Amino acid sequence: MSDARIAAIPVRDCGEPLRDVRRGGVIAVDERKSDDEGAFAHLREGLLNRLMDAQDLLPRGVRLLFVEGYRPPSLQRFYFERYADELRAGHPEWSAEQVRAAASRYVSPPEIAPHSAGSAVDLTLVSDDGRELDLGTRVNASPEESDGACYTEAENIGQEARANRRLLAGVLSGAGLVNYPTEWWHWSYGDRYWAFVTGAGHAVYGPVDLDRGPVAAVAPSPSQGD
Repeated sequence: MSDARIAAIPVRDCGEPLRDVRRGGVIAVDERKSDDEGAFAHLREGLLNRLMDAQDLLPRGVRLLFVEGYRPPSLQRFYFERYADELRAGHPEWSAEQVRAAASRYVSPPEIAPHSAGSAVDLTLVSDDGRELDLGTRVNASPEESDGACYTEAENIGQEARANRRLLAGVLSGAGLVNYPTEWWHWSYGDRYWAFVTGAGHAVYGPVDLDRGPVAAVAPSPSQGD
C-alpha cells in the first residue's frame, strides 16, 4: 500500500452512500470490532451488493462472516501509527522509509486506506451454526505473529485452511473484489488498490465521512516519516 503508483491513482468518488451491513440480516456480522456508532458495520452500497452476490456463490452450509468494514480516517491513522511505532521500537536501525513500507504491509497508510473509503471488508467463513472455519490464522494476525501465515498464498498452513482460502477467494473474486495479498481476510472494491490491480483508470470510492459523505483525502502526518 505504500507504493507511490497506488497513491497516484486519482479518485472520482461516485457519491454512493454507506449502508449498514446488519440491516436485513443477510450477512452474518461479528461484533469483535464494534464501536459506539456502529461505523465498523458500514460499507459502500455497491460493495455490499457484491458481498451478497458472493455469499450466494458459497456451498450450502457455509456463510460469510463480516468482521469490519468502514473505519473513520482518524482511527485508521491511529492503527497505522501504533503499528509503525511497534516496528520502530523493534528495529531502531530502520529508516523512516523502511518503517513506513513495513507498516504498510499490514495497515494501509491513512491517506489511501480503503477501509476509510468504505470500500474494504475484513471477513472470514463460518458454518451455518456459527463456527468459524479454519483459514490458517485469526483475522488480523500480523506477519510477525503468524510467521507470515497471514499472507494469502502462505505455504505454512494446513490443507483445510488452504482449501477454505481458495473457497473464500473464489466467491469474492467472482463478485469483483480484489485481495490485498498480505492479509487473506482483506478484500476491496472501488478503491485505489482495486484500480491498481484491475487496471481501472481511477478509484470510484475515496475517504468518506459516516454522516456527511465524501471528504478530502487525508494527508500523511509527519510522524509517519514522509
